[in-house]
Amino acid sequence: MTLLFLHFTFCITSYVHCTQNSVHSLTRRRSSQELSQSVFHVDAPPWIPPEPPRTPSAPNTPVDSPTPTTPLQPADPSPQLPPVNGRQSPSLFDPHRSRRKKSRSSSTMPIIRRDTSTTDKISRLQQENHMLAGEVKSQKELVWLLHKTLEAAQLEKRTCSEFLMAEGEQERLELLRHRERQAADLRSRLEEVKTEAATLRQSLAQRDAHIAELQENMSMMMEKNQAKQEVILKLSDQVATCMSDPRRSVPSSNGLEAHTFTQLQKDIENLKDDIEAYKIQNKFLNSEIYQLTKLWRNSSEQEKSLMVKCAYLEASSCQEESRYLGVLRKLQENKALGPCQREAVSKLIDDALKGDLKSVIKLNPVRDYDEYGFKIIPDYEVEDMKLLAKIQALEIRSHNLLHQEAGDKPWLGRWAQYLACRSDDDLCPSPELKNLLRGGVPHEYRQRVWRWLVYARTQSVREHHPQRYRQLCEMSHTSPHPASRQIQLDLHRTLTTNQHFSSPSSPALQQLQRILLAFSWQNPAIGYCQGLNRLAAIALLILQNEEDAFWCLVAVVEAILPPDYYTKELIASQADQRVLKDFMAEKLPRLMAHFEEHSIDVSLITFNWFLVLFVESLPSDILLRVWDAFLYEGTKVIFRYALALFKYKEDDILKIQDNVEIYQYLRFFTKTIFDGRKLTGIAFSVMNPFPRRLLRNRRAVHLERLQGELRELEQQQKEFVTESAQRKDKELDTMVSEDDDEL
Repeated sequence: MTLLFLHFTFCITSYVHCTQNSVHSLTRRRSSQELSQSVFHVDAPPWIPPEPPRTPSAPNTPVDSPTPTTPLQPADPSPQLPPVNGRQSPSLFDPHRSRRKKSRSSSTMPIIRRDTSTTDKISRLQQENHMLAGEVKSQKELVWLLHKTLEAAQLEKRTCSEFLMAEGEQERLELLRHRERQAADLRSRLEEVKTEAATLRQSLAQRDAHIAELQENMSMMMEKNQAKQEVILKLSDQVATCMSDPRRSVPSSNGLEAHTFTQLQKDIENLKDDIEAYKIQNKFLNSEIYQLTKLWRNSSEQEKSLMVKCAYLEASSCQEESRYLGVLRKLQENKALGPCQREAVSKLIDDALKGDLKSVIKLNPVRDYDEYGFKIIPDYEVEDMKLLAKIQALEIRSHNLLHQEAGDKPWLGRWAQYLACRSDDDLCPSPELKNLLRGGVPHEYRQRVWRWLVYARTQSVREHHPQRYRQLCEMSHTSPHPASRQIQLDLHRTLTTNQHFSSPSSPALQQLQRILLAFSWQNPAIGYCQGLNRLAAIALLILQNEEDAFWCLVAVVEAILPPDYYTKELIASQADQRVLKDFMAEKLPRLMAHFEEHSIDVSLITFNWFLVLFVESLPSDILLRVWDAFLYEGTKVIFRYALALFKYKEDDILKIQDNVEIYQYLRFFTKTIFDGRKLTGIAFSVMNPFPRRLLRNRRAVHLERLQGELRELEQQQKEFVTESAQRKDKELDTMVSEDDDEL
């Protein structure tokens, strides 16, 4: 180990001495060069003796040139001097040239030689400057190498000192192992650097190849451009030749004899004549087209006016037929008629019911189903309601014929203007949006607007649980919910008049089942309540997406409606019915007095309105308009429309004086309302003011009363159960005593 250390120390010492010697030799060489060649050192040119003066008597005698240090070159006839650094001697006068110019004196030679020597000095200085710049660069590289060598020597010295300072062989061995590990690490880093360098070289080669390819393409494009320019120049020359000499024929590019310019001029004149003829013909045809267009526009306007007249006449016919059927219905209900008259009325009613609207030729056909699959004219299965259904169908058809184009386009334009420059994230609550939603969302934008309204209601929950619906669906697959049986039974009772839910194998039913099962796991306090299937079905029809429909149901039940609205006791729903009665007594006093006079409990009719939000109680267009405002404003909209419905038919209800007929009329009167604009105007104008604070306070009061009544009822039930148990015990004791007496 000691020998190894001595050998290592000897190697380091010799390396340091060699480095110092090399540095001293380089420094000595540099100093000698600086002494030998300074910046101000200039090599003196060889002295050339002055040329002896020529005698005028010997003009043809050749002039002896001075003996140069380098062989003479033939003189250039031009007066320019050759470059000094080209290592050629200064140019001398040509003998022949000296003979031609005898007036030039020989005294100018020293000036020329002096200028030549100055030029040589300048060139020599420039060359020396260039050499010194290169030498400075090499010296900088040498200094950098010396720095690196010094750093390596210091590192080796430090290593040797650490090695010498080690106390035992074990520490030295550990030190050597540590250095070996460092060397291995450096080797691995060197390999990585080499690999990276190879990758960079490969990338550089690829780029060079790409550059070469681009240069080749550029050269090809330049050649093509040059060829095109040559062709253009050639053609320009030919055109110029033809213009200068019309009689001269120009050969074509194919080697064939071309037309003469005169012939070309004739052809041009003929073409001009043809163009003028075509212009005249075009003017004539344009006038004909204008006249035909004018006639077509007039005929289309006449046709449109005739169609409007036909629609008006058909609507009037439907109204007259509706009035006729209404008269027959009143005659049928009149008990003062005799048997013959009753029979005649029944026969007229049968004849009227046999005539179907579909059998009549319709110039303005009305669809049977709307955009969402709802049947526009509902069917009634009850025999007594068929006449009323026929009257309603005629009224709906008359209304659609008269209002099928009025008012829709301006409203659609307002919505298009509002949504044109806004994304889904830019929609925010505003008075403008509130007014637009009260008027109803067009079919083209309803899905987008509903999706934003639902997301605004459920944003916090969805951000915290983005995969919530998928997890709930998986949960419903793994563990069945107790309400799954009831959900399965209610699926086939959902929107039976809608095309998308009428078939048992419809995919919409499967989607609806998954939504309801997921919600039953989402809200265990409710689970499932009859009526939620209709809410989810409406959301699915509009949003066309399972997850969006699920979140819409969550928004309606958990965010918009009060708590306990769909729980087992339905306590919040009952409180809303009492609040509605308070508002009816305030807003519709005559109608409420009429109901009290005939002992009519409106909650038997309106409870279902509030529970399913008017689904299957209103025509589809009015229903969706109610939902548009409800998703934005909340439960206040339900009260507004409930009051507006009674206000719309208030006069008709007041005419009925029998409580059974009133109940029968209240069952279906909402489906006979077909003027949605009028109903909306009543809800949001006639029913004002309608403060939200008043609604909240009345709801809280009635909710507290109901809770107190429920507590009293539970107490009565407990007392009844206790009394029943005591009564049974007494009866049992009496029976036992009687048996003992008999024994």
